[in-house]
Amino acid sequence: MTLPISRLSHAALALAAVGLVPLLAACDRGAASVPTKLERPVQVQRVVFANANPPRDFVGVVRARHETDLGFRVAGKILVRSVNMGDVVHAGDVIARLDPLDLNLQVESAQAELTAATSNLADAAAEEARYAKLITSASIPAADYDHKKAAKAEAEGRLERARRALDLARNQLDYTELKVDADGVIIATPAEAGQVVNIGQPVARLAHGNKEALVALPESWLDEARASAATVSLWANPDRRFKAQLRELSPQADASTRTYAARFTIENPDDTVALGMTATVRLARPATARLAKLPLSAILNRGAGPSVYVVGKSGALVLQPVTVASFTEDAALVSDGVADGDEVVTLGVQTLEPGVRVRTVDAR
Repeated sequence: MTLPISRLSHAALALAAVGLVPLLAACDRGAASVPTKLERPVQVQRVVFANANPPRDFVGVVRARHETDLGFRVAGKILVRSVNMGDVVHAGDVIARLDPLDLNLQVESAQAELTAATSNLADAAAEEARYAKLITSASIPAADYDHKKAAKAEAEGRLERARRALDLARNQLDYTELKVDADGVIIATPAEAGQVVNIGQPVARLAHGNKEALVALPESWLDEARASAATVSLWANPDRRFKAQLRELSPQADASTRTYAARFTIENPDDTVALGMTATVRLARPATARLAKLPLSAILNRGAGPSVYVVGKSGALVLQPVTVASFTEDAALVSDGVADGDEVVTLGVQTLEPGVRVRTVDAR
């Protein structure tokens, strides 16, 4: 039995397709068996050059140059205290008064003593004058005249002593008014009206003089503080800075913190700089060089000097010699050989070779 020609051609095509399936599968297995070279991932860090002597900030507080405890020069009971914390006072202002009753009595007693001494001197002077006339005529012994002269001299001394006692009593009466000696601000009032105080016991504390920033410096910054340019900013307004000068540096460290107290005088402060504000003193040392800080793991030395792997524009590694200015505990300070923005491999540099194409991963 013979088949039509069309049916024969379709059958032949079907058999041919079945025969090609194994051949295509074999080709696919061959293509899959060819290895593909993948890019190696490496951890990199971008180079950033900075001043070798970066500025450093120290937090402190705004203080007045002088803080004086004000107290009475006599003891007594406070009748009135006319100031409170934060009050602005001027030289000569009376800020407190004591009860003057006892001191008024002392003044009156000194005045009475002065009157008695004046009368005593007048009597002694008259006696001495009479005896001086008698001694010229030899009517009295010379010893009697000498006694009258001594009595007059004693009376003169008593009068002088009475005058000094009166002046002292009046001064003590004046001391019942507590006056300030300079313009400033009251920052503390440890005594209240009605309290009995001793001589010199603080009644108020006056802050006066230039405004300063008080900070604590570590011992490694003592020399730098003297050579650095200082500026002061306030926590309330960090964008504004005032020039400052180091005025005082403690010669002895604090026993508990092992730091040294330093006072920086703020130049031309305005009313926004208030006592007690938090201040930041920035010490900027003179710039000497620019260095890039790289981790120690990025440095490779195979006998020809320190080098680093830099990722080129094509993604291939380039072994770049560098100049290391110094080493720290965890970093190398590089001065030359790389540029700002270069990507430097930081891990596994011993296993790499120049020309290897890599895929970069930024270091955390």
